[in-house]
Amino acid sequence: MRKQFNIRVYGLLTNTQGDVLLSDENRFGRSFTKFPGGGLEWGEGLKECLVREFQEELNLEIEVGELFYCTDFFQQSAFNDNDQLISLYYWVKPLHKEFGSELPITLTDAEEQPRWKPLESIGPQDLTFPVDKIVAQKLSELH
Repeated sequence: MRKQFNIRVYGLLTNTQGDVLLSDENRFGRSFTKFPGGGLEWGEGLKECLVREFQEELNLEIEVGELFYCTDFFQQSAFNDNDQLISLYYWVKPLHKEFGSELPITLTDAEEQPRWKPLESIGPQDLTFPVDKIVAQKLSELH
């Protein structure tokens, strides 16, 4: 099999309560928790990817802010042994509305459910994948 890069772009969306948005997902026969976002498609820029992913996953229009974190080490994909992940995490904010404790949307898709997690108590234990765990630790160090 051909070895390839898999570029992943994620958004850190916070609300007025000091929570960050997580996504509980069920895909490929696995349950996991991650930050909202996904894979870069051919012809997209990083920020365009993130705008598309938030629109697809959450039906939410966002503005992409500063880069928070980028991997600088080898990370193999949990789903494909031939993929090396390059993961980028940006701060994002909604274009039209700030959120309190309500969720941006209510999904009927049982495969993907968003939820808020207080930034003051977030940690590696709250996320499934190795890079997300690093980002959660870095977020916890901000508080």
